[in-house]
Amino acid sequence: MRERLPEFGDVVELRVELRHLEPAIWRSVRVPADAPLGVLHDVLQVAFGWADSHLHDFHVGDIRFGMADVEADEIFCVDEHAAPLGAVARAGSTFLYRYDFGDDWEHEVTVEHITEGGDDEAIRCTGGARACPPEDCGGAPGYANLVSALADPKHPEHLELKRWAPRGFDPEKFDAVAVNKKLAALSKRLGRRRKP
Repeated sequence: MRERLPEFGDVVELRVELRHLEPAIWRSVRVPADAPLGVLHDVLQVAFGWADSHLHDFHVGDIRFGMADVEADEIFCVDEHAAPLGAVARAGSTFLYRYDFGDDWEHEVTVEHITEGGDDEAIRCTGGARACPPEDCGGAPGYANLVSALADPKHPEHLELKRWAPRGFDPEKFDAVAVNKKLAALSKRLGRRRKP
């Protein structure tokens, strides 16, 4: 029997985890199958707390999806706004979302479930753990050093990194309510709302 492909009205449930970090930093999100990968980028920026100030792309198998209006010296990429999530998502499959080509944040995206004719089209976060690393902290090695330095007042970089880190930064903090308020605003801007 052939696998049913996601259709308009279906909802894709994703678990997204930053690679190369322990303990894990992850989010679970629900996104309509017809949302383009460019919208998934927006969702992931909000869900993780990134500032959307760097380049990004998606790698699904051997195909790269990215921003059509950005010239890159790398390989050809497909316009992320021309590819709906449902075209690349299969239950149990994984793909890569990469953000900030300098710090090289790799997010492993796992398609956990596809709900046929989902109960709503709203985009939302259904879970997560730990704070997103601050922008420009040096990737996974830089973030590990930041967390270590902030936790140890005797660390040689403690004072410098305490001043550099965002005010009140707590690596263990994740606020799903705040994330969902921002995702609700994004859904509204995109014309997606809960069905009555």
